[in-house]
Amino acid sequence: MAELKLGKLPNRTPVKLTLSIMPDIEDALLDYVAIYNTRRGVEATPADLGAAMLEQFLANDREFIAARKLMLEERAAHDLAAPSAKAREARA
Repeated sequence: MAELKLGKLPNRTPVKLTLSIMPDIEDALLDYVAIYNTRRGVEATPADLGAAMLEQFLANDREFIAARKLMLEERAAHDLAAPSAKAREARA
């Protein structure tokens, strides 16, 4: 049987992460959320936009992307899973 082009979907289970931020960053984030919601006509939360901002930041940091690619290649060569992946597997 021929293989489908779309492979197995990765784990999409959200992981809860708590961050402490400075008050001025909170103020800016809340202002961003207010402007975003007004312009988009939606009711996004700081958590919604914070997660999207972090994802976009990581996806566009070329130095991080290159360094992570090298790290993942080295890890694969040593057949080691990421510590966070090991922890999730242990909980499953």
